[in-house]
Amino acid sequence: MPLPVPTVPEGVDPAWLPDEAFRPLGTRRVLVRGSGPLVETVHGEVAAACARFGGRVERDASPEPYDLLLELTGDDGGEAFTCERRAGLTTVTATGAPGLLYGLFHVVRRGPAAFAEDHGLQHHRPGLALRMLDHWDNVAEHPVMGQVERGYAGGSLFWDDGRARGDLARIRAYARLLAACGINAVSVNNVNVHAVEARLLTDRIDEVAALADAFRPYGVRTHLSVTFAAPMVLGGLPTADPLDASVRAWWAAAAERVYAAVPDFGGFVVKADSEGQPGPFGYGRSHADGANALAAALAPHGGTVCWRAFVYDHRQDWRDRTTDRARAAHDQFAPLDGEFADNVLLQVKHGPMDFQVREPVSPVLGALPRTRLAVEVQATQEYTGQQRHVCWLGPMWSEALRFGHEGPAGPVVGQRASALVAVANTGDDPFWTGHPLAQANLYTVGRLGWQPDAEPAELLDEWIALTFPAAPRRLADGLRAVLSGSWRTYEKYTAPLGVGFMVQPGHHYGPNVDGYEYSPWGTYHFADRDGVGVDRSAATGTGYAAQYPEPWARVYESLDTCPDELLLFFHHVPYGHVLRDGRTVIQHLYDTRFEGVAEAAEAAEVWASLAPLVDGARHRRVAERYEEQLRGAREWCDQVNSYFLRKSGVPDERGRRIY
Repeated sequence: MPLPVPTVPEGVDPAWLPDEAFRPLGTRRVLVRGSGPLVETVHGEVAAACARFGGRVERDASPEPYDLLLELTGDDGGEAFTCERRAGLTTVTATGAPGLLYGLFHVVRRGPAAFAEDHGLQHHRPGLALRMLDHWDNVAEHPVMGQVERGYAGGSLFWDDGRARGDLARIRAYARLLAACGINAVSVNNVNVHAVEARLLTDRIDEVAALADAFRPYGVRTHLSVTFAAPMVLGGLPTADPLDASVRAWWAAAAERVYAAVPDFGGFVVKADSEGQPGPFGYGRSHADGANALAAALAPHGGTVCWRAFVYDHRQDWRDRTTDRARAAHDQFAPLDGEFADNVLLQVKHGPMDFQVREPVSPVLGALPRTRLAVEVQATQEYTGQQRHVCWLGPMWSEALRFGHEGPAGPVVGQRASALVAVANTGDDPFWTGHPLAQANLYTVGRLGWQPDAEPAELLDEWIALTFPAAPRRLADGLRAVLSGSWRTYEKYTAPLGVGFMVQPGHHYGPNVDGYEYSPWGTYHFADRDGVGVDRSAATGTGYAAQYPEPWARVYESLDTCPDELLLFFHHVPYGHVLRDGRTVIQHLYDTRFEGVAEAAEAAEVWASLAPLVDGARHRRVAERYEEQLRGAREWCDQVNSYFLRKSGVPDERGRRIY
């Protein structure tokens, strides 16, 4: 019997897998060959589509005219597949069951084109082996951060104030969505591991096992965030020293118990010596010592440690301009290159600060050639509108993955890395991501993990075609119009030229130009009456620019060559400094704030015009979010412009009203 396709609970949006997306497949004659659990998943998907649209599916039957053959020819467990169209037959072949599953969704994604013109054998394989979502979900609702830290789509899919959710139907539907865009792993709890969450590793592992059971039919492996202090918190040991024999034995025994409950467990995610979390520094040990102790426990089982490199001084003296948060990860991790175990992934944020709307690509991603790296991005829009503003981040992530630290001749980040990890933007909201259009970010993360050099615009078109099958051209064009430039629109009305962090402290929503200016977090803009920006040059500043190899160290060091969009990240400049477009910094700042508001208003009008083409609930939700986005954009514009007018005394040359 085919495995039943998970049913999306009533009232929950099907996202990019509505029934209609399966029509081109479901009207065909299909043969499925092979055996095993994931092949049963493939068979179930095809059988459901054929039952709905009048096609036919056979299993391991003798050859006869078919439109589609899905065949497993081996058992290597790989994710690659081939696709060929010849003489009226589309053939998808894989030597691993995960590959057959991804081949099926490739056919769904192509729609009618999968059964159109003949083409020769095409090989498809993931560019990055691990494509994971980090859920910052708390088992027990946190008194400040809530059920999901930095979550903007309702409560947790997994937990409900101290308990695991009993109904796993939605988790199964979620696993299907993730597999369809290429995601193959999830971490199910917050990297800030509190007392309750810590116990998932031991006496509550059965709850993790239940989640793993729900994810497994779609090839999604389950990971856990763990506290480095677990041997003390859970094991009663007097120390968590990673070189202590009793500590290493405790981790080994814990791993044994985890794999007994979850045989395909993926591994641990660890935030250590970061923002108050315990780590190896307390014992005079390095990050490599800490990561390798956990890696040794997981190695016999094939598990991986994702060790986050988000480590910096969060108790900085704002008066001290020699300490630079941007430098911290490189200073701490670059000297450790080659010291990490083979099953350690150093998980590095794509920028050196913290998911700002504009940052340079982290130099750490080019500084450790002998270390396996995971690029971390943030799908949940903590600093980019919190899923109340439209901000499709595909172009940002693509720029990071295509960045070559050594220039055009060297490898790019997407080639150096072994994994793409995204902070999840999903919750129990009926639209999964709170803002229906934020689903495009989740879809794009999975597809970029599979193909890091993909054109973001093509991935956006995929999402539109899947989410709105057979959409009239007007709807597709409208969706493309409101999403494709939304990242730069958001950048225009928020923090300018790479300076970042002009947000309300704590919750990080809305403008506060000096919100973090005198704080211990190391997030400064240094605006005064004469200029603005952070001097990170080697000649006169913090030296951060020199952490890059040539040619970028030279490019960022000089005012003459530093890209304008990163100018204030690397340099403190006078308000009268002239940019490449001929505008001064202060005039650019004024102009782009007003431009951003105008672009957001135009996008809202486009969305309003699409009302006859979009279902009512979805259209209303997006329209409501646009009202908030417009209010927020105007507030950003007015506060930032007023701040800099008052700080500089330089009027807007176009005479617009600034308060």
